[in-house]
Formats: sequence, C-alpha cells, structure tokens
Amino acid sequence: MKTSERIASASRILIKVGSSSITGVNHSNLDKIVDLSAALIALGKDVIVVSSGAIATAAPFIGLTVKAEDLPTSQALASIGQAKLMSRYEKSLERHNLMPGQILLTVENLDQEVTSLNALRALERLLEIKVLPIINENDSVATNEIRFGDNDQLAARVSSLAKVDLMILLSDVDGLYTKPPQEDGSEHIPVVAFGSDLSWVEVSGTSTGYGTGGALTKLSAAKLATESSVGVILTSSQSVSQLIDGDCRHTWFEPGPKG
Repeated sequence: MKTSERIASASRILIKVGSSSITGVNHSNLDKIVDLSAALIALGKDVIVVSSGAIATAAPFIGLTVKAEDLPTSQALASIGQAKLMSRYEKSLERHNLMPGQILLTVENLDQEVTSLNALRALERLLEIKVLPIINENDSVATNEIRFGDNDQLAARVSSLAKVDLMILLSDVDGLYTKPPQEDGSEHIPVVAFGSDLSWVEVSGTSTGYGTGGALTKLSAAKLATESSVGVILTSSQSVSQLIDGDCRHTWFEPGPKG
C-alpha cells in the first residue's frame, strides 16, 4: 500500500522529526514538515508534531560544535533553543495562516494520571481550534536519570495518549533494514507484521551529532505504538513531500487490534 493510502485512512496523525532532520545542512526541511502538516490539516485531519532540535538549534549561537556532555549545559541550551525552534515553526506556519502551540513534557507528566490528563486536554483543545501542537521533551528540567532520552519514545507515548491512528517516524534513512543500510547485504524491510520477532535484525542504537536516537530507538518506539493500535510509517525526512500525494520507500509497522 502507498503512503498516501495509509495517510488517507487516518483521521489523527502524529509526525515525529529529529534534530538532524531540521537543523544544520537540513535546516530547510522544517518548511517541508510544516507544508505536510498544513496539507493534512486542510484535509480535515488532526495533526500533532513531536519535534526535536532545541539543543541543536541553540548550540551555534554560543559557539558549541559538539554535543554538550554535562547536564546543566544541555539544560541551558534547551532553554535557549526551544524559543528559537518555536520561532522557526511560527514563521513557517504563517505561510499557511496557521500557528503553533508548544507543549513541553517530561516522563513524570505522562506517568502520572492527573498531569497526563491535563496534557491531553491541552492537546485536544489545540487541535479543536486548529492550532498545530509542537511537542518536545522539557529538557530544561529533565534529569539524566528520569528522561525519555529520545523523542521517538515520547512520540510513541503521545500517540497512545492521544489515540492517534498513524505515527510517521522521520529518520535519516528510508525505513528498517536487515542490518545497517551502508553494510553489504543489507535489505530493506517493507512491512513488519504486528508482533513480529525482529531479534534477528541488526540495528544501531546511537546516532551522530545532537540526536540521541537511531534505528534501535525507532524500532522500540514503533513496537510501543503498534501495541496501542497505532500504525507506523518509518521513512526518510527527505521523502516528506512524497508522503501525501504519492508514495516513497518506507517501512510499515502494522498496528495491533483496537481494544
């Protein structure tokens, strides 16, 4: 099935984009994410964006070129960068007469019933008034011991909380492979049936630059999402413009049955 067909059948869609996909040399990709979101909203769909990029956005402004190792510096960078990141989204969304609404979450927010319900209420209200929710981990207050660590897990948790139909995981690669795609003999996996044992797949657990994800975190997030009856498209951020009107190389994770 084409990505456009999978998207057409979904009423509520979450798009997750990582730091490396919208900063640095890929800076212009943010406009493509916004264009996709606006097009989906125009089709009457609820759209949620989980976006990394705060720390990577801030680093150049204070002269950092490598990922900060100490927590206070990371927290400061997140504080600086989140405002600049939201400014980028706001400016881009203005082209479509839309505006963003920021929601910053921690593990505790989603683990506790009262705060997770409050987050859901805010999210539902933003969707109702046609404001695009932009969600990120609240890295300014998160600790090394208690944090999502990567926004793939955050995206999966929000997908479950908001009863999303489809989660689009954007990556540096165009899907899941039997081994790292740069290695000889690596083969693309187009479909992963719900509940499949993927222990035989060789995946990387880390990424480069400011990102904290990798194939392993995306595989874990896809598993968590499908267990909540959310279908998952894993594809390259470079393919965003092809998602809604045609098709692109991707891996489809079949959702589990609705409870």
